[in-house]
Amino acid sequence: MFDNLSDKLGTILDGLKRRGALKEADVSAAMREVRIALLEADVALPVVKSFVERVKTRAVGQEVLKSVTPGQQVIKIVKDELVEMLGSESVGLSVEGTPPVAILMVGLQGSGKTTSTAKIAKRLTEKDKKKVLMASLDVRRPAAQEQLKILGEQIGVKTLPIIAGQMPVDITNRAMQAAKLQGFDVVMLDTAGRLHVDAALMSEVQAVKMAAMPQEVMLVADSLTGQDAVNVAKEFDQQIGISGVVLTRMDGDGRGGAALSMRHVTGKPIKLVGMGEKMDALEDFHPERVAGRILGMGDVVSLVEKASESFEKEDAARMAKKMAKGQFDLNDLRDQLRQMSKLGGMKGVLGMLPGMGKMKQAVNSAQMDDGVFRRQEAIINSMTPGERTKPTLINASRKKRIAAGSGTSVPEVNKLLKMHLQMAKMMKKMTRQGKGGRMPMMPPGGMPPGFDKLM
Repeated sequence: MFDNLSDKLGTILDGLKRRGALKEADVSAAMREVRIALLEADVALPVVKSFVERVKTRAVGQEVLKSVTPGQQVIKIVKDELVEMLGSESVGLSVEGTPPVAILMVGLQGSGKTTSTAKIAKRLTEKDKKKVLMASLDVRRPAAQEQLKILGEQIGVKTLPIIAGQMPVDITNRAMQAAKLQGFDVVMLDTAGRLHVDAALMSEVQAVKMAAMPQEVMLVADSLTGQDAVNVAKEFDQQIGISGVVLTRMDGDGRGGAALSMRHVTGKPIKLVGMGEKMDALEDFHPERVAGRILGMGDVVSLVEKASESFEKEDAARMAKKMAKGQFDLNDLRDQLRQMSKLGGMKGVLGMLPGMGKMKQAVNSAQMDDGVFRRQEAIINSMTPGERTKPTLINASRKKRIAAGSGTSVPEVNKLLKMHLQMAKMMKKMTRQGKGGRMPMMPPGGMPPGFDKLM
């Protein structure tokens, strides 16, 4: 999401670091460039003005200009102000209270409201151990209620039975009553959207809000719509009163202006972000971590959290035993490829590692996407169990068979075997150094050994 902005800010701030001693004119020139970079990223003009003024006021102070490392001091100030712009602290969903607690989902049509409703319900069920009931109040969009029902079946969350012809307020009252009688903790109310903010939409949502008395009113906004998302948030907050924002498609190629403007314009926190279409692709919004990613400082904390959720304890223990013996076969490599995909793929991992911006650019320039992982896994799956356990069995004729079976080429098979050989050597080396059992996903250099050969 923030790749272009990150690259531009990185270039500007690197220039300040190289200068050594700084003059006020140097800071002013850099802030002009920062201003342009933020505007090009579709950040709202009032937000940009406020941000640049605050940074400049702090950066031209004596403690910076006379500092031993003035460039680093300016970078720290920029990060501090970015965090402030994004909301300072992470704010989670509030679902504590006398059950059933209602969460009202609002937003325009096409923003990802229904999918976000299901994602939050899944998260509350699995992580917070809440009993959740979902109800669709969208009686206008064809099959909208059926869509939520299908999503509920996929994630194992109950949905309110559909009664044809019932209006949104009546559905709300029925949902709250059913939740009370059946012992549900949380009721997710998915309201109807429109193509634009209109009086009919607002009056309907206001009536539903009065009936449900929700603890949270979450606006779902598409981050790829940029300033439009911010304007929509402002309208909903003024007319309905929102308690927080869910930004969808934060994994897209947008410019990031919506995320950077939302808190400043509405005063309401971004609580959750959608990072893909999968039902578990929903993350807490952490201002400090996002600021770190924008400035190329990485987000190791989020990476570790995702890794701990991704890795199965039994698999990790099995891998540790094999590594202790210096063993690493193609079954293990396949496990590594799958874990990389779960962590967000190559680009996702690189984006969270400090100082990996250039490596990420190399991956982009090589046009390497996560389809590479799928092709590599297909190659391994085309091998016999014996070949996966003992790769030295794979001769020229076997390579042709494996390539044909996986829909790839012999050079791709060779690349994978070479990568496996390098990783196996790294395992043995780590074992000799007394580090057996350590997972090879995050070596000191930041990249899994041998993964550079994929490019």
